[in-house]
Amino acid sequence: MEQLLAPARVAGVPVDLARYADNIGITPPGRLDAGAFNLWGNTFPADELPPPGEVMVHGIPFLFPAGPGGGPDNVRCAGQLVEVPGGRYDWIQVLAAAERRTEDPVLLHFADGTVDPEWLRVSDFWPETEARFGERPAYRLSRLHYPRHVDRKFGPAIWRQRVPVTRETDLAAVRLPDNPAVHVFAMTLVPAAPQEVQE
Repeated sequence: MEQLLAPARVAGVPVDLARYADNIGITPPGRLDAGAFNLWGNTFPADELPPPGEVMVHGIPFLFPAGPGGGPDNVRCAGQLVEVPGGRYDWIQVLAAAERRTEDPVLLHFADGTVDPEWLRVSDFWPETEARFGERPAYRLSRLHYPRHVDRKFGPAIWRQRVPVTRETDLAAVRLPDNPAVHVFAMTLVPAAPQEVQE
């Protein structure tokens, strides 16, 4: 059997989204109706996702949300301004899911007052959906929760997607899209690569 090597750990700065979280999208088997990721009340099964705290996804550290019993576990995007640890970054990595395929701008706010728009593209969470934008599934689950039953025919996804930070200036905040179909479970900033000094 071929042995797969674990991806090398990426230096990342996880962002704590707890104070921005406003939606429950993860439920345990005994509380199927405790959340509502979408209009139909679908949720992701808690026992197939990690417990709260730091997790590694494809070598990138994330802070996984509180989950069942701990309050909201994701940010339903409505233009929230998320303050981030100041610094220079190359990428914003997110664990996200969308109620349909979405392409929306995020606004990157820099310490010098400049603001850059960049695209956040997230594929549909719906079972058996392909990654339309080249993102990778962070978690592909075996079943989907409804308020009154469990559907085991489908396997919804939470995706890992990334947004580039092209300006070489300290990042101060990220304004999320104004689109409630987009849900962000976690965010990590990947520091910029050291620049060579030109003599």
